[in-house]
Amino acid sequence: MKYIILDTETTGTKEEDRVLQLSYLVTNQDNEIEEIYDTLCMPPVPISYEAMAIHHITPEKIANELPLKDTTAFKKLQELNVAENILVVHNAEFDLEMLFKEDFENRMQIVDTFRILKHIQPKQRHSLQVNRYYLGLYKKEPQITQKYGVEITAHNSLSDAIVLKLLLDYLLQKFTPQELIEKTKEPILLDTFYIGKYKKQKIIDIIKKDPVYIEYLLTTKDFEIDFDLRYSLNYYLQEYELEFKFEIGKYKGLTAKDVAEVDMDYLRWAYHNMRMNKGLRKQIREIVGF
Repeated sequence: MKYIILDTETTGTKEEDRVLQLSYLVTNQDNEIEEIYDTLCMPPVPISYEAMAIHHITPEKIANELPLKDTTAFKKLQELNVAENILVVHNAEFDLEMLFKEDFENRMQIVDTFRILKHIQPKQRHSLQVNRYYLGLYKKEPQITQKYGVEITAHNSLSDAIVLKLLLDYLLQKFTPQELIEKTKEPILLDTFYIGKYKKQKIIDIIKKDPVYIEYLLTTKDFEIDFDLRYSLNYYLQEYELEFKFEIGKYKGLTAKDVAEVDMDYLRWAYHNMRMNKGLRKQIREIVGF
């Protein structure tokens, strides 16, 4: 079994963007470095200026580089891509999506340190660079940089792979490799939305404030919501029921349960004659017995 501790730099973060630097460490079962691979490559799309501002890789730096598929690093990665090895990545979804565009289909077991940090320190920031300092990983960097003659610089994929190796050392003091693999697969309970129109707002508040939006997220076929978000919504809905209210009419602002206490005939009429959201219609149907 080998650990493949990997990071990439890309031309950007959009669907059309591609890898322009691939770096990874090959370590043994004790997480001791055996091989280091680091390559720039020529992507089939231009580098965005926003990406250049982060990693400082310019068109001039890659002008004479090979396409990623033709590099030694990529070919070796394909050789290492077997079920007994463990791929270690910080936010694996992003890097694997980028590598998939190069016809790399992962067969390794995955340890996603970003997800694991979310599990074990939910109140702390989860970026690799923050935890480089928060966990004191930087203190151990000279052991690697001096031995292998490399430098640690932010937003360089080889540098990040080295920090990631030190983060794995830290995690392996607390968990077995199999526990890290299983923890990567576990859903994360979110307390706030991180995207969408309610970004940074509490999920519980939106369940109470906008049940129609919650129902839409859970039932839409327009897109597939995030695994963690779906888990979190269903978790909170075990305790908080969606309360759909009439948006028009003489009982505007009341729920179907409220109206049922005073006017069952209205519910029957509204069900057949009023336009309403699916959640309210379902609740009326359950009350009236249609």
